[in-house]
Amino acid sequence: MATERAAATLVLRLAGTGLTAAAAAIHLRLWAEGYRDLAVIGPLFLLDGVVGVLLAAALLVTPVRRLGPVAALTALFTAGALGALFLSLTTGLFGFYEAVDAELVLPTLYLETAGTAVLVTLVAFTLRPRGRGERHRHRHPRGRGRTRSHGAARAGS
Repeated sequence: MATERAAATLVLRLAGTGLTAAAAAIHLRLWAEGYRDLAVIGPLFLLDGVVGVLLAAALLVTPVRRLGPVAALTALFTAGALGALFLSLTTGLFGFYEAVDAELVLPTLYLETAGTAVLVTLVAFTLRPRGRGERHRHRHPRGRGRTRSHGAARAGS
């Protein structure tokens, strides 16, 4: 069971990392190809790209025991970028209106939707309590961490 859990965590971590990095790359590409000249939106695209790369790297190097909060932060960041794109497609964002048929809009919508879903799943998976045997096996090696009364009760059995 622990091996299945570790494998699932690894798959979710790698998928979340890849989706976050790909969305960041799109933002950096668009910034470099002309969005940098847009007031407010330009700096936000650069910020989104840089922060996305940093969060993708953090997802890779964070120890499993601390992965939940990093995945949660990355999920919120990705959902925020998705929300900003949705606003730019509907009501406009800082006076900027995006068209759904623009070159990278649909890929970005797919990446950020999938990224948010994968990262939320990773958060739920990493914060889910472990099975009973798994918890005790990792936290207290045999003979350690037991109270005196448990040992006395065993000795008297």
